[in-house]
Amino acid sequence: MLCLIIFWGSSFVVVKTLLSQGLTPIAIATFRFLVAGALFLVALLVQKVRRPLRSAVFERRDTLTFIGLSLLGVTFFFIAQYVGIELADASVAAILVCLLSPILIALFSIRIFSEALTRRQFLGLAVAGIGTLVVITGGTMNLRSSDPTFLVGSLILLLTPILWASYTLGGKKLTDKYSPFLVVAYVNIIGGLFLIPFSLAENSLQRIMSLSLQAWAAILYLAVTCSFVGYFIWFYVMNRVRAAVTSSFLFAEPLVTVLFATAFIGETITPLILAGGLLIFTGVLLITRK
Repeated sequence: MLCLIIFWGSSFVVVKTLLSQGLTPIAIATFRFLVAGALFLVALLVQKVRRPLRSAVFERRDTLTFIGLSLLGVTFFFIAQYVGIELADASVAAILVCLLSPILIALFSIRIFSEALTRRQFLGLAVAGIGTLVVITGGTMNLRSSDPTFLVGSLILLLTPILWASYTLGGKKLTDKYSPFLVVAYVNIIGGLFLIPFSLAENSLQRIMSLSLQAWAAILYLAVTCSFVGYFIWFYVMNRVRAAVTSSFLFAEPLVTVLFATAFIGETITPLILAGGLLIFTGVLLITRK
């Protein structure tokens, strides 16, 4: 999970760099998941060769579930997130995904999986949530409520925690039946394919042949670490610990984002950010400590 939040936390800075080079949000998402989907397809074929008796496909009756999961966790989620980053700010995306998603996952888990949270864990959620707010408001957030573009971007970003919570819990049900690797492989492959019509509609798919080396490096980073490795880590851990515990690590993601932004785009870390980071890890400790 620590590796995962480093991958996902740094991705906001990588996406911001790609947007500054003129790529559209849909183009970034499409290129990322076409590459990731190809990697997962090769991995499935390799696995089938090495373990012929192990199934590399899912049952036909689960087709609609896989399609729904792919739309929630890849196609719609990343269109909403990247469009929101472009119209509002990366920091706004971080606060909505990292603060609201774990809370929704925890609440949905209680309802769906009967996972009761203790008072200490509720306190941990509150402390980590406050810490996330402190990090972002003390770092890069700029609340421009009078800016209509910013407002539209923020409203679009409100969809992301709902999509991610639904995707995470739906994925946990599938990983009770299939291996996490098979689930994330098909989610990335199918989700990437569903992005193609959006890219064709805005005529951005043709730009894939004219990307700079820097843009390709950024796309590969997103595809390999954030998708190929990152999604496997997420479901691997989800199958071994409670959903609320896994999601609590997302509270540290904004701190990682700020650290990468400081290193690569010159932002400064204030004492307020450090204090927020301490609150985040205190909250994670309260939630995960047995």
